[in-house]
Amino acid sequence: MKNKLQSLLTPFTSLKNRRFANLYFAQTISLLGDAFTWVGIALLAFEFAGNQSARILATALTLRVTAFILFGSFAGVVADRFDRKKIMILTHLSRMIVVGMFPFINAEWQIYLLIFLLNIFNAFFIPAYKAAIPQLIRKKEEFANAIVLSNATWQLLGVLGPGLAGAMAVILGARQIFFFDAISFIVAAILILLIPGSLLIRTQPIAKASGLLSFTKDLFSATKLLFHIHPVRFALLIELVTAIAGAHILVNTIGHIKGFFQLTDLHYGWIMAAFGIGATIAAFTINVVDRSKNKTRVLILGAVMIAGSVTLASAVPYAVLIFLWMIAGLGQSYTDIPSQILIAENSELSQQGRLYGAHFAWSHLWWAIGYILAGFTGINFGNNNFMIGGFISLSLLFIVYLFELRFQKNIS
Repeated sequence: MKNKLQSLLTPFTSLKNRRFANLYFAQTISLLGDAFTWVGIALLAFEFAGNQSARILATALTLRVTAFILFGSFAGVVADRFDRKKIMILTHLSRMIVVGMFPFINAEWQIYLLIFLLNIFNAFFIPAYKAAIPQLIRKKEEFANAIVLSNATWQLLGVLGPGLAGAMAVILGARQIFFFDAISFIVAAILILLIPGSLLIRTQPIAKASGLLSFTKDLFSATKLLFHIHPVRFALLIELVTAIAGAHILVNTIGHIKGFFQLTDLHYGWIMAAFGIGATIAAFTINVVDRSKNKTRVLILGAVMIAGSVTLASAVPYAVLIFLWMIAGLGQSYTDIPSQILIAENSELSQQGRLYGAHFAWSHLWWAIGYILAGFTGINFGNNNFMIGGFISLSLLFIVYLFELRFQKNIS
């Protein structure tokens, strides 16, 4: 029992590294602001479209992942060639300006424009941030703890953020909560600025014949390498399964709570907080559940948990749905976190920016597919949308598992 408790607390040892601690606290503050923004966007969607809010959310989230798909791989190459510290500061300040515009919108198309702009800057920030963690920690036996802590905090703030944002929206109004995120970006940028030195990769000189041709070569080589690493490839395919199920949660929950159940913004905030609680628990327990090098067991378990929960969601009352969304949150983290660890453990530091960028683009292509499906089922199948989305996810999981068995058979 004592050993298990120590395993749960091990990720916090990464904060002994002061440079990583600065980055961690900067991201923590920023992520809390992001939780406010996404609850605010969901409430704005319901303000504009009522029970048809799934249409706006599906479109907005599809635009979000489109920005990631278009710019993610390119941003990963940029993260390997330029100072990651400067990239993170500039993208924080740019996102602060965009988020500060949300309270003033008065048309649906403005939501789509701001979402797209916001996530262009997100696309450049995230590969730089993920690649900076192994760069700051250095030792392979230690940076997995930093990755787990970073992801666990992201999920924990997913618990605190929606509930707090739902309460703040009742008191202040949905539009005013965007200002919290804008301020959080400023504070986070200052903390990153205080990290000593630069985060420029100097292990390999940049070829003189750089430019468009060199960037293009790096883009294609990153995708090729990403799919060449078997554990990463399997994790990425599992992420397709969970993206379809997870998209149904993000797109259709607001309409289900406020339309079908006729409940309030606060009820929506709490049920999304339950999803975050499950995801947080999973982030801290992933190394206890599966200590294997390839994380195959936890990936399959997580996919079953989220797909199964979504399948049952259409037929249960609100109280049971809270429990199912907690289980779904567990599944989401169990399938999201392994890829980041597997990339860090199976690649060189000088390649990690582009690999994280390529993974970022491909994983969000899966979410784009998921959002389109979720929007379609939410509009056309009413309360049965969760059952259909879950069935699609479970069927796809079965296919991916068969491919994995065939691969294992071929190499044995």
